[in-house]
Amino acid sequence: MAAVDQIPVTVLTGFLGSGKTTVLNHLLRQPELNGVVAIINEFGEVALDHLLVESSEDRLALLDNGCICCSVREDLIETLADLASRRAAGTIPPFHRVLVETTGLADPVPVLHTLMTAPDVAGRYRIDGVVATVDAVNGARTLEAHVEAVRQVAVADRLLVTKTDLAADDELSRLDAQLAAINPVAARHHVRDGIVDPARVLDAGLFDPSARSADVVRWFDLAAQAANAPHHHVEHHCDDENCGHHGHHAHNTDVSSYSLIIDEPIQRDAFARWLDYVAALKGEDLLRFKAIVHVAEQPDAPMVVHGVQHVFHPPITLAGWPSADRRSRLVFIVRGIPRQIIENTLCKFAAVSRDAIQRSAA
Repeated sequence: MAAVDQIPVTVLTGFLGSGKTTVLNHLLRQPELNGVVAIINEFGEVALDHLLVESSEDRLALLDNGCICCSVREDLIETLADLASRRAAGTIPPFHRVLVETTGLADPVPVLHTLMTAPDVAGRYRIDGVVATVDAVNGARTLEAHVEAVRQVAVADRLLVTKTDLAADDELSRLDAQLAAINPVAARHHVRDGIVDPARVLDAGLFDPSARSADVVRWFDLAAQAANAPHHHVEHHCDDENCGHHGHHAHNTDVSSYSLIIDEPIQRDAFARWLDYVAALKGEDLLRFKAIVHVAEQPDAPMVVHGVQHVFHPPITLAGWPSADRRSRLVFIVRGIPRQIIENTLCKFAAVSRDAIQRSAA
């Protein structure tokens, strides 16, 4: 299946009590979800009864706005493959997008790995984006106590800060700063009562093969500026010997972000070799990587790459550069990988000259 024909998938994640189900309940009522399949954990947790047009014993339900709801089977791969087969056979209404809800305790990375690598899935679907909900009242404490919550925020493309009407202004400001420290490149939106514009959740568009190159480059420029802003390193130390949390590793997340700009073309094979090296040796700590690359062999067509830990999505080639600025932009969200190590590996394995590496955004 060609990249433009792959079905985009949005992953909705968030820790227990973060308001994810409330957001999902709101989304499922919106007309914009016509033609969307929502893969949810349990029908019982989402109020569907008055929206149902049709339901079946095999955990499929058609809502009155045209959205198809499906409770996940034991295996997400099986669920996605089955949906694609039914779509092709015409036994369910056609759909053009999938929204996957993760469980509150889930690390979203395995879901992303499934979408990027599973043979029955990767050719039919593509990742559109990851959206994470964070509770404005308890979010700061949750991030300090649970490493899973930190990983949900770190890999997100967009963050929905929920229950903002229940949080004091100073409390909300501290949480915003904490989220910016973990993931400065994710857009943050404040949400009350789960009410959110579906456009804030669906269609992140960065890795859409049909995306306009100007929009993609603009995102990388803004992300580079955010990632290189000061104080984007989260480290919380606890000296309380009576601390009740499960180990201090969850307090000291060691998550940081940074970007590099490379002012020279990069050979395709050399860049691929560097990716292989980073994935093999540092993949576990490479929480999210996104890049737009000036490839020497195709100077007029930028290449967009993104990865999660040791798995990288097939590159997307854009139609052209939007301006004369053809510098490569690389954005990293990592755990315990110093910037200098990345720079050294780029020089050694990607044949990038050190003088061409710029640390600050233009």
